[in-house]
Amino acid sequence: MKKNIVLIGMPGVGKSTVGVILAKVLGYEFVDADLLIQKREKRLLKEIIAQEGQEGFLQIENSVNASIEAEGAVIATGGSVVYCKEAMEHLKQIGTVIYLKLEYNILKKRLGNLRGRGVVLKDGQTLKDLYEERVPLYEQYADITVDEKNTGAEETLQKILQVLER
Repeated sequence: MKKNIVLIGMPGVGKSTVGVILAKVLGYEFVDADLLIQKREKRLLKEIIAQEGQEGFLQIENSVNASIEAEGAVIATGGSVVYCKEAMEHLKQIGTVIYLKLEYNILKKRLGNLRGRGVVLKDGQTLKDLYEERVPLYEQYADITVDEKNTGAEETLQKILQVLER
């Protein structure tokens, strides 16, 4: 097994929630890539997107994620990290990438204000558009896919632990 576990997936699938619990269970450090971005930039994700635009934000996200140095960590990424080729190549080198997959209808119910969450949306893009655009990228980069259908955080955690034991 590689030294880290990297969680990818749409906003609202529970990367940070499950990631914290997974890190505790494994005795790993927990790294939230979105918080690293905010710390480096000294502003909120939504402020970075508003001030730098989508492309500017993705450049920052790529740079921060490509520079993560960790060993024995669970790394929760932002949902848009899959647009960052350099970052994804780096994360695949330093960890096992787990895609937390959630059906669109369930995801839609979980999410409130996307822009308030700092979600990268193009003008006129809907959540459904974003979902359909990102899913193939998540699938492309994933070493392991964990389907979260009919699961809460605890069941998702158990699924991840079962896959990691193999």
